[in-house]
Amino acid sequence: MKDLSMEQLTQEYFDVLKELGNIGAGNATTALAQMIGCKVDMSVPKVRLLEFQELGEIVGGEDQIMVGIYLQVEGDIEGSMMFILSKSAAAHLVNKLMCGMLGIDETKAEEYTFGEMECSAIKEVGNIITGAYLNALSGLTNLKIYPSIPQLGIDMAGALLSVPAIEFGILGDNILLIQTKFSDDIDLDGYFILIPDMESYEKILTTLGVM
Repeated sequence: MKDLSMEQLTQEYFDVLKELGNIGAGNATTALAQMIGCKVDMSVPKVRLLEFQELGEIVGGEDQIMVGIYLQVEGDIEGSMMFILSKSAAAHLVNKLMCGMLGIDETKAEEYTFGEMECSAIKEVGNIITGAYLNALSGLTNLKIYPSIPQLGIDMAGALLSVPAIEFGILGDNILLIQTKFSDDIDLDGYFILIPDMESYEKILTTLGVM
């Protein structure tokens, strides 16, 4: 499985991943709308299978300040996962959750300093979104997947990615990336990243009918 190239992957495989993205993002959209109290629209998610070293560039560059929620995954598959988004997007989202009480606009979002309450809100959102995608994956594969308690980090993308990078050295170099755009009166780009170990990676592709 390690030698499977992008050129060898069939359109059917990408259709399966796209379906995973649609189901997960749909579930996350519903949960976020209930949490925020207003409709949240979802664009068609972009789903990619790529090598870990490509990830920094994909999410906007390793020097960009990002907010990341990191969890470990256990059960029928093992590995780690993250949901990351720009600091600006996270600030807008927290402001929305708090009914605009923070007074964040385009000029303030990037420089906003997150306190304990804001970090708790972001962690809850990340927990909802990662749970939505994991439930979608579990439903499509019939695998039992259990996430750990989420951890939150705010740092440059390269530093945030160093956490699963340590796992990468042990687990393997293939990851599943789902890029999704949520929007109501603002746009929110987020990246769901699943980094299974090699055995779990093969198990996922087998149950999805790829292998």
